[in-house]
Amino acid sequence: MIYVTGDTHGELACFDNPLIRKLKKKDSLIICGDFGFLWDNTEDEKKNLKYLSKRRYQILFVDGTHENFDLLNSYPIVDYKGGKARKISNNIFYLMRGQIYEIDGKTVFAFGGGESPEKELRMQMGKWWKQEMPTLSEMREAFENLKKHDLKVDYVISHEPSAYVRNMIDHKSDINSVAAFFDGLEKNITFTKWFFGSQHIDRKITSKHYALFDSVIPVEPKNKRK
Repeated sequence: MIYVTGDTHGELACFDNPLIRKLKKKDSLIICGDFGFLWDNTEDEKKNLKYLSKRRYQILFVDGTHENFDLLNSYPIVDYKGGKARKISNNIFYLMRGQIYEIDGKTVFAFGGGESPEKELRMQMGKWWKQEMPTLSEMREAFENLKKHDLKVDYVISHEPSAYVRNMIDHKSDINSVAAFFDGLEKNITFTKWFFGSQHIDRKITSKHYALFDSVIPVEPKNKRK
């Protein structure tokens, strides 16, 4: 079964959620960006990753706006469930931008990244990476991969929402290239549900769009599974 949650920001307490503790060996937990356990490569961080690496379920994540991309991109790229991913450990994988994965019989389109709201401050602190914003090349590759699936997937996992959905949340008028790209996807692809985490809220925005933060939810009710 696939479960989805919001940003974990390197907090082990997030994994004490009662539902997460019940996950089984064949289950997958997908984090909608800002995983946070690959940030400064300290001994404590390594211990936390080792702890997570012993979980019986799969931990999958897209990148957010608070990632150390130098560290993240040092991990090897492997073939994972039909797409490319970076292998952090035997059960932890970074789902790369624009890739489509076959998980538990469902197609999952992953596209992380976004724009830090506190970019200037983080630049001053030396904790900002330009790679947080997806490139045009990554967007083109994503669309090509979607065309191979006839522009149809079961689930979309991102960090940021589309501009269309963001406007429903806070009526934000300015948009970045990622949000604009997602607007284009909204009009051209077919999907069942879209999950994102950047807004740090737990709310069903539309019948298809879900903002997640603390909540952990299955992508579909168990009683509806075939």
